Amino acid sequence: MTHHLPVARHRARGASLAATAALLLLAPATIGGTAFAVDSTAPTTPTDATPMVHNRAMDTVARMQPSWNMGNSLDAIPDETSWGNPPATKALFDYIKSQGFRSVRIPVAWSNGQSATAPYTIDPTYLARVKQVVDYALADGLYVDMNVHHDSWQWITNMPTQHDQVLARFDATWTQLAETFRNESDRLLFESVNEPGFTGATGDAQKMSLLDELNNSFHSIVRRSGGGNATRLLILPPVGSSPDQTSMEHLAADMATLNDPDLVATVHYYSFWPFSVNIAGYTTFNAQTQQDLTDAFNRMRDIFTSKGIPVYLGEYGLLSEPDSGIVERGEMLKYFQEVAYQARLDHVTTALWDDGNFLDRNALQWRDPALFSWIKSSYHTESGTASTDQVFVSKSGPVSAQTLTLNLNGTDFLSIWQDDTRLVRGRDYAVSGNQLTLTAAELAKLTGTGAYGVNSTLQVHFSRGLPWQIQVITNDTPALSGATGTSDSLAIPTQFHGDRIATMEASYADGTGAGPASWTTYQEFGTAFSPDYTGGALTLTSAFLTSLKDGAPVTLTFHFWSGTSDTYHLTKSGTSVTGTSS
Repeated sequence: MTHHLPVARHRARGASLAATAALLLLAPATIGGTAFAVDSTAPTTPTDATPMVHNRAMDTVARMQPSWNMGNSLDAIPDETSWGNPPATKALFDYIKSQGFRSVRIPVAWSNGQSATAPYTIDPTYLARVKQVVDYALADGLYVDMNVHHDSWQWITNMPTQHDQVLARFDATWTQLAETFRNESDRLLFESVNEPGFTGATGDAQKMSLLDELNNSFHSIVRRSGGGNATRLLILPPVGSSPDQTSMEHLAADMATLNDPDLVATVHYYSFWPFSVNIAGYTTFNAQTQQDLTDAFNRMRDIFTSKGIPVYLGEYGLLSEPDSGIVERGEMLKYFQEVAYQARLDHVTTALWDDGNFLDRNALQWRDPALFSWIKSSYHTESGTASTDQVFVSKSGPVSAQTLTLNLNGTDFLSIWQDDTRLVRGRDYAVSGNQLTLTAAELAKLTGTGAYGVNSTLQVHFSRGLPWQIQVITNDTPALSGATGTSDSLAIPTQFHGDRIATMEASYADGTGAGPASWTTYQEFGTAFSPDYTGGALTLTSAFLTSLKDGAPVTLTFHFWSGTSDTYHLTKSGTSVTGTSS
């Protein structure tokens, strides 16, 4: 779902993929290196993709790939800079264009400048500002999707109980927008409403019926306004912008009644929810998480694109911010690559949701250039990956060889580098089929003095795409100490010893889940607990602590990425909380 709240800002963080295998063998590169930068002007289609249906709408939306969301700007409440981003400038769109994007989605909260009573006039100054921003993007040759965004949960959601008032305001909104933008370039697309939902609806049937009214009224108003709007591509969502079967089938049926070849379907995708927020033990991009993604795109294909109806994936990403540590880095990379691969297979145009945590709009720099390089590369090709991007080497025990599984993704393994040094096959590592083994001697060398934490980073090169980075980490079993606090917060002193937390289990004596998510023993990362690696603490949140039964002992099991775990005991008495280590 779209982020509705301001997000924390963090400090800011680059030959073509046609580089030959011989060149890859000779020269190392990092993911962020310019040697692996990708030209995004012509996204490629996998050879096993379904045949594309060609018509004006399909071809236009295909030309919009890839796309970028200017989130938390014109949709920020109550004004453009309220959620931490600077005012949009022409330079912003110049930069987006230079980074290979071919379209932008501009979410707008019209409630920021609109009367809530009839005739629901949009303030001319606010309307002119939105038009200015849209024109900045169009001047760069970008396609633009402009929508009605947070209005969906501010007032449109009241349609079940305020039907006539909501419909009147919705119609007035689009009447004004259609008139203002009627003569804009046909590279401007209109999206009726973002993630529509209806509070108090009696069920899915009523929700879909109400959305039909909005979508159909939007369509009629825009088409009647003439000018460029007579044939402008119009984007329609299902309820909640959800890619579930029933919602998309209903949208397809409603679109058929409009008998208009210039319509586009839009949905959003934020991955399999347990993985996206790290709950219920879903710490990796496992088979179930991947199947959820594949199924979602297959539904888009079967219901829309295979029938010549384009799909604009108006938002995609994860429900946890990219730098939060909630989703492990390597698993995140696998997810973003698979989204792009499935989109290419099924001819779906994807719009990355960016609320300011990808692009620093003040500096016009990617906060994490390596992550963006991976996303950018994935628009064109699949890179090889591995079962993990972390190799843990015990500080206190003997160093042993370690084996990883390579996910070749149709590539061939080429070589391994550490910075500008190429590792020697047979001495430093061995490859058998898809099994990569790092020798004990090489791991001992890579860990150097054995200081806790990341000692070395390896780059595994394949015959195409970007190298897969593997961190070699020295660790020992973390040590947790006793602590006292209140139900507002409890900080457990923790010596991480180079390790990293993957997830936390919490259970009562009878084995049932303890915490806000009582349906699972594995609680949500960030919502129930969070690590402070610098401060040496594992913090239990108020949301977790206040949900616990008074006087009922709770067993916590902290699972770490090295494969080790640590047990901790907790008791809440009133507002006091006491924790003891095993």
